[in-house]
Amino acid sequence: MSSEQLNESDSFNHIFNFSKYLDSVKTTEPIKYIGHVSAVKGLEVLSNGPVAKIGEICTIRLKNKTELMAEVVGLKDKSVSLTVYGNTTGIEIGCEVVASGKPLQVPVGFNLLGRTIDATGKPTDGKGELVPEAYYPAENSAPDAMTKKEINRRITTGVRAIDAMLTIGKGQRIGIFAGSGVGKSTLLSMVARNTDADINVIGLIGERGREVLDFINRDLGPEGMKRSVVVVAKGDEPSICRLRAAQVCTAIAEYFRDQGKDVMLMMDNVTRFAKAQREISLSKGEPPAQNGYTPSVFDSIPKLLERTGTNDKGTITALYAVLVDGDDMNEPIADCVRGVLDGHIVLSRNLAASFHYPAIDVLQSISRLSKRVTGRQTQRAYGKVRELMAVYQNNVKMINAGIYEKGNSASIDNAIDKHDAIEEFLKQEEDEKCSMKDTLDKLSALTGVEIPETEYDENPHQFDD
Repeated sequence: MSSEQLNESDSFNHIFNFSKYLDSVKTTEPIKYIGHVSAVKGLEVLSNGPVAKIGEICTIRLKNKTELMAEVVGLKDKSVSLTVYGNTTGIEIGCEVVASGKPLQVPVGFNLLGRTIDATGKPTDGKGELVPEAYYPAENSAPDAMTKKEINRRITTGVRAIDAMLTIGKGQRIGIFAGSGVGKSTLLSMVARNTDADINVIGLIGERGREVLDFINRDLGPEGMKRSVVVVAKGDEPSICRLRAAQVCTAIAEYFRDQGKDVMLMMDNVTRFAKAQREISLSKGEPPAQNGYTPSVFDSIPKLLERTGTNDKGTITALYAVLVDGDDMNEPIADCVRGVLDGHIVLSRNLAASFHYPAIDVLQSISRLSKRVTGRQTQRAYGKVRELMAVYQNNVKMINAGIYEKGNSASIDNAIDKHDAIEEFLKQEEDEKCSMKDTLDKLSALTGVEIPETEYDENPHQFDD
């Protein structure tokens, strides 16, 4: 490289590195409104002033010169109620509270790929500072329903049971419902590694500290991490961090969607987001309504989930894990989430106990848009499998007890004959990758239904007459 080229390269790097300081100057509020801490109640900090709005970010300046980030969650007369992004240790009466003049903003850009950040958008992976291309608000409204693109393309998850039996469209939102320890995180990691989406955005909400690095290093791996952004709020962090982390990963997905990308957003899990909202609401004095959850919880869930899907530029396909209490699929949070989404995948503890992984209960699960993104012969094939599974399940007690005699019913005989092959088809090793072609080939061989090559395309209906 010539000296002239080196000088040009150095100049470009200097300008690029200096841009973050220019951005800081542009976004700095010249007039600072300052208040002072008047009381601390648990995670709630009360102050006299400053002039601020709900959702505005403030800085609490401690006497030892350190600063804490906090958010305005309540206003009454001249009193401002704040929730701290961290520990309240060290806060004293009289500490300065400085308003920023803006809500939580998320740094976004393609240089986020391969990075791990916290609920405020700060990197936690030790790989240096982020130089964002833009900032997106953590809280945002859903895309205009009248400008959304139609969902007519299939997305590959790499999980045979989903791609064959519960096919998902690009821009579809679907929930994964299960109790603890049934395999939600493992299923999400399989999708993260094998999906054909352009970019993964993964939110680990209220996760155990041990499992964060496990997920990144073992489950996601270097290849999966290259095209992923991971947002982490551990279970020991304040409720505001768990709440905002869900919104931050959604905002990052929105940015990539606005760049025309097909994004796979995976959130583990929505239940911890709801519990964080409940904790904040109860601390503000909001009365509980249903099973201890406040009304604002059931208001915040649709606002979060509706932000994903399609807009006029790209798509966000969203998989939301839902931790159901006591394996009750009709508990309040599960019921609320199921009513908003475009389908649900139920994981069965009985299947997991019998070492059937992924433990997807196909008959209890549904993808509401599967017919839009699959061809007619594919629909015939997976419909045939579901029929055989339903016949077997309806007669399983009689079959296992030895009461049923072969030859009494052709449909039951067929279900028994095909049972082992169907089970083998639906099982999949954690590190086994299955392309859509492999999945449809196996589905065709299992059912005897010939699936034409045109239905292997991500938009099979474009070839319909």
